[in-house]
Amino acid sequence: MRSPLCQRASTTIGGMSKRSRTSILVMVVALVGGFGSGCSIREAICGSGQYPVAAVASYTGRACVSDGEPPPSGFVRFPQGKEPKQVGDKWDRYWAEHRLDGQGRELA
Repeated sequence: MRSPLCQRASTTIGGMSKRSRTSILVMVVALVGGFGSGCSIREAICGSGQYPVAAVASYTGRACVSDGEPPPSGFVRFPQGKEPKQVGDKWDRYWAEHRLDGQGRELA
């Protein structure tokens, strides 16, 4: 049988009990989790000085083109006002389920 002194020593490290360390850890995780959910950073579809283009008749093909340059062959601009700006935004989700023809018109 272990003595009470040995039992107490096994549950205390550096003067702090396992229960205290667990409580502190739970509070830190909750605090960090609260900050993470309130301050999200959204990833841009394209970098500064670029605009997104869609591959013709594709649900997934996309590229970024420098401002002032035309889309490369096989790509078209998104319709004005319907350009995706950030990953997961309204238009990013929309164009994941819709396609454009070679003139930038939506395919049925």
